[in-house]
Amino acid sequence: MTRIAILGSGANGASIGADLLLSGHDVTLVEQWPAHVEAMRADGLTIETPHRTVHVDPPVLHLCELAEQRHPFDVVLMLVKAYDSRWAAQLIRPHLRPTSLVAGVQNGMSTAAIADVVGADRTMGTVIEVSSAMTEPGRVTRYSDTDQSWFAVGALPRSAASGREEEVAALLREAGRVEVVEDILSTKWMKLISNATVLVPTAILGLPMADAVLVEGMREVMLAAGEEARLVGAAAGRDVLPIFGLSADDLGRPDAVVSTLLDTLYTGFVRPGATTTVLQDWTKGRHSEVDDINGTVVAEGARVGVATPVNARIVAVAHEIEQGVREAHPDNLTLLRIA
Repeated sequence: MTRIAILGSGANGASIGADLLLSGHDVTLVEQWPAHVEAMRADGLTIETPHRTVHVDPPVLHLCELAEQRHPFDVVLMLVKAYDSRWAAQLIRPHLRPTSLVAGVQNGMSTAAIADVVGADRTMGTVIEVSSAMTEPGRVTRYSDTDQSWFAVGALPRSAASGREEEVAALLREAGRVEVVEDILSTKWMKLISNATVLVPTAILGLPMADAVLVEGMREVMLAAGEEARLVGAAAGRDVLPIFGLSADDLGRPDAVVSTLLDTLYTGFVRPGATTTVLQDWTKGRHSEVDDINGTVVAEGARVGVATPVNARIVAVAHEIEQGVREAHPDNLTLLRIA
């Protein structure tokens, strides 16, 4: 049986791990939050979804216990924060076979960082659209059940992992809908456009996603951030590809790509009360993925010569929130507008 590790077993990682365990897979959860590990060991893992509550008793390891493992993993689903990708890949590398696969099931453009460590031939790129939260150890609220969750899977160009996409796709199908794609880097940039539009901007207002977009003037700011990301991607040679189950025809008009992505996300995936992972991090006093999302748009824009003033403002305000200079609040919308 394929031996699977979930490296990073927070809200999304734990919920995907539970789906795999319920389907009979050999899964080990690996996690860095000690209280969460101990809670799962003592009382198991509970996942609450809109339609059901499931309970599993997963095998689980502290990060420090990986060094005690004698048998390698065949597939690693990495669900740490994007900024933790490189060190997490270094941590798991001694526990891989030459034929193992590491799939970065993450936000941001983390695939290259993983490939730098474990090699492109053992790297599988993925895109994730799952909404969940965890405020207490051992218990996850998953807003998007399996029929409302979506993934894309693809190997890097010219790597030996090409043709092995189904090995990861088959696992992720236990947790949601999956598409196998040929151009994973462009597909991940499409998700970055969506994330730049929604994740950090709505968090800056301190509101659930469904509430933030209703604030007067907020949709315009979100669309402006996404449009900058689209233009940067175009200048960098990224193709416009369908995600979220859309078709190529749905994205045929360049000037409507961002609004189509936003409307599809809100009608098909966003649930009342769901907050972004960025706001969840800030609520817990943690650093967020702003630099891996809107910060990537700004950095790549500078490289390819595309101005990104809205994303730059989003990054600046987000940094002030993380530094304790200001709080996430609807009044911050005035700071995001560019005259």
